[in-house]
Amino acid sequence: MKGYVHSFQSMGAVDGPGIRFVVFLQGCPLRCAFCHNPDSWHKEQGQLFEASEIIDKVKRYTEYFGKEGGITLSGGEPLMQPEFAAEIFRLAKEAGINTCLDTSGNFLGNVPEDSVKTLLSYTDLVISDIKHADKKAFKELTLGSLEKTKTFLKLTEEMNIPLWIRHVVVPGITDGTREVLEMAGIAKKFKNLKKIELLPFHKMCESKYEQLGITFSLKDTPECSKEKIQVLTSLIAAY
Repeated sequence: MKGYVHSFQSMGAVDGPGIRFVVFLQGCPLRCAFCHNPDSWHKEQGQLFEASEIIDKVKRYTEYFGKEGGITLSGGEPLMQPEFAAEIFRLAKEAGINTCLDTSGNFLGNVPEDSVKTLLSYTDLVISDIKHADKKAFKELTLGSLEKTKTFLKLTEEMNIPLWIRHVVVPGITDGTREVLEMAGIAKKFKNLKKIELLPFHKMCESKYEQLGITFSLKDTPECSKEKIQVLTSLIAAY
């Protein structure tokens, strides 16, 4: 089975536990204001790969994975190609490789739920981003739906798949104490939640927007400080 791939990262250290081989799939239905991969939006602009070709690449790095590492599917949005993603994970599980799915959960409802369930049946860990706790602000920030994310997260809970929640902290947009605690409140409702992680907004992606001729709407927004992340993380821990 073939699918569209944006890029690979062979020794990722921030996309799940341990050392990960990260496969960034091509195509995304969202247009997040803070997206760092705008070149991954359109599926047809990716490169076609067989699922087996990807696993052959991953196998070259298994000696570095240790007990926790493995493969992570990110994007773009993996749920835009659920059958392809499921085949990659199926082959990974056959090879004894840990699987992690990094997704917004926002494509649920636009693809058959059975396809998503099949993908999740081969998934050891889900990482998902609650991009904003307010549904109107979520829509404005991403063009997506908070309710779709919640529906997807509920499915991971029903299938008892360990869950990490991430939240990008953007100064003046998602860094308010109330908003962050409301986000944490949503996350903590799911019994399979294992971790909440705050990610600082940065602008290393700005050159990509310039090359693509796309306006980066947050170019005048300051980057988030480590100190702010530490303060908000402490608040979540005590919440």
